[in-house]
Amino acid sequence: MSLDIATVEALAERLEDCELQARDTLKITDDYPELGWEDAYAIQDEIRRRKIDRGVRIVGLKAGLTSHAKMRQMGVNTPVFGFLADYFSVPEGGGIAMRELIHPKVEPEIAFVTKAALRGPGCHIGAVLAATDFIMPALEIIDSRYRDFKFDLKSVVADNCSSSRFVVGGRIGAPARFDLRTLGVVLEKNGTPVAFGAGAAVLGHPAQALAMLANELGKRGEEIPAGTLVLSGGITEAVSVQAGDNLTLRMQSLGSVSVRFY
Repeated sequence: MSLDIATVEALAERLEDCELQARDTLKITDDYPELGWEDAYAIQDEIRRRKIDRGVRIVGLKAGLTSHAKMRQMGVNTPVFGFLADYFSVPEGGGIAMRELIHPKVEPEIAFVTKAALRGPGCHIGAVLAATDFIMPALEIIDSRYRDFKFDLKSVVADNCSSSRFVVGGRIGAPARFDLRTLGVVLEKNGTPVAFGAGAAVLGHPAQALAMLANELGKRGEEIPAGTLVLSGGITEAVSVQAGDNLTLRMQSLGSVSVRFY
């Protein structure tokens, strides 16, 4: 790591305060251009520690940057990863107050819930499917703490990959029932379809996101525990929202999930 512990703690406090107070900041690499991947995840880990110390439960994990084309564009060979806190969860059909967020955007995703632990190295799609209890439709609300959504990848990893809220709903399904690559989705905003996609948009197969996450965690001596909710990454581009908007994800054979903003 290039940053000392005191700097990691100070940056974690800065970013978490921005999240909790719904205010933005300039990306942290403006002040710390030497910040590396290990530093970025150390800041994210410190944010997680701060939440746990206050009694917050960590209820899941998430993958971001799950497009091969985008990874090539950004010069990386693996997605980025973050965690989901209990208060991020919004009931299906529930509302989100815009005052609690900065500039939210919504992504349609496939949520996996595991029934067995996943460990790297060597985790692969087959292991993920065997360890998955069920899948379901999910909406992730991302909300970068960086001003005007301007950031680099190391800054966004430190910021817990722009995590803020998520909604799961619809029907659950055993992954063996589907070809997850061709599972189709439609995202509607105020009743109008605004984005379309299929599971293959996530690394060619959405289970690959979990395999790569397990392998990355394995390098740190960690795993994806049984019973974990994992958001596998956006299937379409993120859609901006404002007060009064209603978003609905319709997923082939798995029903729909919706959220409103006020």
